[in-house]
Amino acid sequence: MNIPAPPPPGWYPDPADRSLVRWWDGGRWTEHTHPAQRADVSGLEFPIDRARDPARVQRQAQRGTGGGPVAGGDGTLFTEPVLVVNQKAKLVEVVTEYSVFDQHGRQLGSVVQVGQNSLAKAVRIFTNYDRLLTTALEVRDAAGAPVLRVTRPGAVFKSRVQVTRPDGTPVGEVVQENLIGKIRFALVVDGAQVGSLNAQNWRAWNFSITDSTGSEVARVSKTWEGFARSMFTTADNYVVQVHRPLPDPLASLVVASALTVDTVLKQSED
Repeated sequence: MNIPAPPPPGWYPDPADRSLVRWWDGGRWTEHTHPAQRADVSGLEFPIDRARDPARVQRQAQRGTGGGPVAGGDGTLFTEPVLVVNQKAKLVEVVTEYSVFDQHGRQLGSVVQVGQNSLAKAVRIFTNYDRLLTTALEVRDAAGAPVLRVTRPGAVFKSRVQVTRPDGTPVGEVVQENLIGKIRFALVVDGAQVGSLNAQNWRAWNFSITDSTGSEVARVSKTWEGFARSMFTTADNYVVQVHRPLPDPLASLVVASALTVDTVLKQSED
C-alpha cells in the first residue's frame, strides 16, 4: 500500500478549535493561528486508509496466530476465536478509532474514543500529557451499538481501567501491578482477581491473558504493517486469539482489555 506524503506547509483547520486555522509546517503543528474564514471547516486528521481489504486482514490473522484459520465462533465480538484490531491510520491523530474484524475479513465491530472536549484534543496534539486526562473508549458491535465502555481515569503512574456495560453497570477493572519490567495487569471483578494481562516483552507489543488459575486463555500479538506505515502514521494493529469460550464477566474483560490495550493500557508507558 502506498502511503502519501504528509501535507505541505500551510494553514489548516485547528483540530482543537473549529473557529481557528493553524499553521502546519510540513512536519508538525506550530503555535501560529488566526480566525477561520469559513464556518464549515472541520478538524484535520489526515486519514490514510479509508477501506479494508479482506485479504489483507486474513494475512494479518495468519501472522498473528501463526497458522491457518481457527475453528469456532458465531460472528460476534465475544464468540469469535480470532479478532483483528486495526487502528485507523492518520498522520495527525485527535480521536482514536479502531475497526475490528474476524479472521476472514468481516467487520465485527469498532472501538471509538468518546467524550473528548477541545482542551483534551489540544493537549493530545501539542503535548504528550494526555495520559493525565481521562480516556474513554466505546466498544461497538457490527451494527454500531455500544456493548462495552472502557474508561481510564487520568494517572501519573499506574493505570486502573474501569469496564462497564453501556448503561454504566460495572463489569470489572484492569489494574496495573508494576512499573518496571514486563508490565502486568490484574483482571478484577468485585475485588477478586479473575485473571491477568501480561506483557511478553519490555516493549509490551505482545500480551498473554490468563484466568484465575494462571492458564492462558487468550493472546494479543502486534502485527508489523511495514516501515512506512509504522514510522509515519499513528496506526497500530493487533491480532487477538481466544483459545476457548469464556464465561462472563471474564469474557467481557478479555475482550475489553484486548481491544483497548494500545490506546488505554499503553498510555501508562509514555
